[in-house]
Amino acid sequence: MATVLPLGVIGPWELVIIGLVILLLFGGKKIPELMQGLGKGVKSFKKGYSEVENELNDIKKDVEKSEPTKTIETTGETKKEN
Repeated sequence: MATVLPLGVIGPWELVIIGLVILLLFGGKKIPELMQGLGKGVKSFKKGYSEVENELNDIKKDVEKSEPTKTIETTGETKKEN
């Protein structure tokens, strides 16, 4: 009787085989270089994300500080009061 394995389940032996294939393809000396490049990319992404977040927070603070202009309606005309 054949057993059906669910797709997407990766066991420990599959991870070992994947690791060995990567080791064979890139070699022992290239893997640290690849991981270093990956780490730099993640660090750069986080830095850019935090910069954008800081800019948005600054804009939000500026908008909250500014007072909206008041309008007064007189005889059908709208005048802005400073």
